[in-house]
Amino acid sequence: MNEFVETLLDLTWHEPKKSYDVVIIGAGGHGLATAWNLATKHGITNVAVLEANYIGSGNTGRNTTIIRANYGIPESVRFYQRSLDLYRALEGETGCSIVHSTKGLLWLAHTESGMRAERARALMNQACGAETVMITPEEALELCPQLDLSGGGRYPVLGASYHPGGATARHDRVVWAYAQGAMRQGVHVVPHTPVVGLLRDGERVVGVQTSSGPISAGVVLSAVGGRVTTVAAMADLRLPIRTHPLQALVTNAYAPGFGPIVASSELLCYVSQTGRGQMLMGAEFDSQPSYSMQSSYEFLQTVSTRMIHMLPFLRNLRILRQWAGICDISPDYSPIMGFTGVEGLLITTGWGTWGFKAIPAGGEAMAELIATGVTPKLIAAFGLSRFAADHAMADQGSAGTR
Repeated sequence: MNEFVETLLDLTWHEPKKSYDVVIIGAGGHGLATAWNLATKHGITNVAVLEANYIGSGNTGRNTTIIRANYGIPESVRFYQRSLDLYRALEGETGCSIVHSTKGLLWLAHTESGMRAERARALMNQACGAETVMITPEEALELCPQLDLSGGGRYPVLGASYHPGGATARHDRVVWAYAQGAMRQGVHVVPHTPVVGLLRDGERVVGVQTSSGPISAGVVLSAVGGRVTTVAAMADLRLPIRTHPLQALVTNAYAPGFGPIVASSELLCYVSQTGRGQMLMGAEFDSQPSYSMQSSYEFLQTVSTRMIHMLPFLRNLRILRQWAGICDISPDYSPIMGFTGVEGLLITTGWGTWGFKAIPAGGEAMAELIATGVTPKLIAAFGLSRFAADHAMADQGSAGTR
C-alpha cells in the first residue's frame, strides 16, 4: 500500500501489545475478514493480525479477482454461494467501494465429454442453490460477441454452462475494506512483522514469536497463503498441502464492453476485463510444486495461444505484465478450515488458486468458530480430520479452471 492510498483510508497503525485474545497470522483477505467478523459480529476486538510484508501483499494481491459458486460438489457449492452472496453486500456492510461487478461466467465446452461435465455442473449447482444453466453456442455468442465459435477450427464451442452470478471485485480494495473496518473496531493490524515461531505451553500453542518479540494469545489462527506448512511445522504439525506456483497476465486496454468472464475447463484458461479495460488472464497452477514466484515465458505463450483460439481479437493486444504467486493445494483440492488437533492453533488454508472468492464466507465461518468453539455447519466438511477419516471432498473446481 503506498502513501497516496493510505491518505484515502481511515487506517490506524499500532505497535503490537504483549498479549491478545486472538492472533491471526497473515493480513490477506482471509485473515482480515476473520478479524473484521470477530469484531463486528462477535464483539471480540482484542485481536492482532500480523503480516510479514504489507497487507494484501500475498495471494490476495495476486489473484484474478473472480467470484463464483459453480463448483462440483454440494458442500463447495453451498459454501461459495454464501461467499458470493456476502460479496454482493460487502460494500454496504463496510462502507467501502470494492468495485464489485456482476458479469456472469461462461464455461465453454469443446467436446462431448466437456458437454457432459458442464451439464453435470449445471444440475449440481441448481440442486444446491447456485444458478447455472446450459446454453447453446448461439446463446453464448449473444453474451460474448467476440467469441469465435469455431475455436480457430481446432476447439469448436459445442455449448457452455452459464453462471449468471459470476462477478469480479478489486482485490486490493477488498483488503482495504476489511482492514479499515477491523481497525475502526479496535483490531491491531501489524505489517512488516513476520512470525518466526510459535509459543508452546506443553502441547498447547499459547502465542507467537515475532521478529519484534513474543506475543501471547488465547487462540492463534494461521491464515497465511503459500507457506502454511512452514507455520504448521512450528507446532510439529504436518499438513497435507503442496505449494505450487500460479501465474497470471494482463494486456493493454481493449474497448469497454467485453461482458462475461470466459473460461474453458478443457483448455484450462480463463479471461475477464478489468475496470481499466485490460484483459486479465489466468490458467491452472504449475504442475511442479515450488515456492518460486518467477513468471515464465512458457505460461505466457501457452495461455495466449489457447485464448486466441476462442477470442481472436486478443492477438492484437500487447501483454503489459505477468506475475506469479504460490498457492496451497490439498490432496482433494478443497480448503482446510478449523481445528488442527494442536490445542490453540487453527488454520484456514488449501484455497487452491488463491481463495479470493472465498474470503467473505471463510472469514465469517472462522470468526464464528473462534468465538463459539463450535465448527459452523457450512464448513464442517472441510476440517483437517477428513483425511484421517477418509472423507475426501474431491472437487477440482478449486483449481480455478475446472
